[in-house]
Amino acid sequence: MKYWLVKSEPHKYAWDQLLKDKQTFWDGVRNYQARNNLKEMKVGDEVLFYHSNEGKEVVGMAKVLKEFYQDPTTDDNRWVVVDIAPVHTFKRAVTLAEIKETKMFENIALVRQGRLSVMPLEKKEFDKILELGEG
Repeated sequence: MKYWLVKSEPHKYAWDQLLKDKQTFWDGVRNYQARNNLKEMKVGDEVLFYHSNEGKEVVGMAKVLKEFYQDPTTDDNRWVVVDIAPVHTFKRAVTLAEIKETKMFENIALVRQGRLSVMPLEKKEFDKILELGEG
């Protein structure tokens, strides 16, 4: 199993919308590194959901339901999506400021590559964010 973080601007697609929809395909990725990360995702992988720009916080955990396939929002076959579903809403959001203040996160892509929308996490990093979200 691998661990991931995906980012979405809440006004475009918020965690509450994913809860309402019960599942979605993760579309609109137009960065090759993020696309390659989508291609690495496997069914059952765990995913943290981060609100970017507004809020700047991790708000919940999802899981991968379906591995990559052609992004249905474009005819360009370079772009792919995966299906995800919500698993758990955090008791409290974990802010970007809090993540930046935690030494173990100093090298994660969320801190180092702020514009990357799909990124891998190590299990220990994923678990720590879960712990903070339940604190």
